[in-house]
Amino acid sequence: MDIYIFAIIIILVLIGTCLLGYMAKEAFQDRVIHNELEFEDFPAGFGSVTIFFISDIHRRKVSDKLLEQVKGKADLVIIGGDLAEKGVPFSLVKENIEKLKTVGPAYFVWGNNDYELDHRELDALLLESGVKILDNTAVSFEAENGDTMILMGVDDVGKGRDRLDLALQDAGPSGFRILACHNPSIIGKIEKRHEIRLVLSGHTHGGQIHILGYSPYEKGKVKTMDRATLLISNGYGTTALPLRLGARAETHLVRLGRKG
Repeated sequence: MDIYIFAIIIILVLIGTCLLGYMAKEAFQDRVIHNELEFEDFPAGFGSVTIFFISDIHRRKVSDKLLEQVKGKADLVIIGGDLAEKGVPFSLVKENIEKLKTVGPAYFVWGNNDYELDHRELDALLLESGVKILDNTAVSFEAENGDTMILMGVDDVGKGRDRLDLALQDAGPSGFRILACHNPSIIGKIEKRHEIRLVLSGHTHGGQIHILGYSPYEKGKVKTMDRATLLISNGYGTTALPLRLGARAETHLVRLGRKG
C-alpha cells in the first residue's frame, strides 16, 4: 500500500474516532437550560413558578450531577414521556423516578416508547412512587388569593391516545393553563379559544444527529405562537444509538412569571 494512502486512512480513522467520542460526550451531557417565560395573564398570586422539565430519558440513568443543579430550585417536576423503552429494567426506571422526586412533586405524561414496556407495570410503579399520571386529565393549583393554575396532560399523540377534549373538560372553565404532551405535534390540535398558554414537549430529540446541519427534526427551542408558547426539548437520553451531534442532551428549569 502506498504510504500516502495509508497515512490518509490513519487520519480518517483518527478523525472518526474523535468524532464518535465527541458525539458520545454530547449524548451524556447534564445540561440544564434556564427558560424565563413571562405572560401578561400569569396569576399574580403565585409570584413565580419554576418547573423542572425532563423528557426522553430512555436508557439513561439520571445523574447526581444533574440533580445538584436543580434541587431546591423547582416547585414541581414534569416527566415529559419516554421515561423508558423496550429492554430498560424496571429497577432503573424506579431509581430514576426516586431521584426525580427529590427535586419536587412529580407529574408524568406518556410517550410512545413507554408503551414498549409492560405499561400496566409502569403505571403501577408510577402510582406506587407517588407520581401523578396526567393521562388526558388535569390538576389545579390555588394560590392564597384564589388565583388558579392548571396543569394538563395528554396521552401520546403518536399512539392516537391523546384526548385534549377530556383534559380541557377536567381543567374547568378558568385558570392559567399549562399543557404537558410528549409529542409537540399536539400544537396542531390546540385552538386559541382553549386558552392554553404553554405547551411542554419533547419526542424529537432535537434531531439527535445532524449531518452537515441536516436532520429530520429541528433543534429544541421555544416557539411563541398565536395559539400557545411551545417548548420543544432535545431531551435527556437517546434512542437507537447513544450518540448526538448538533443537538446536545438537555433538561429545563422553566420559570413562569407575570409580564411587567
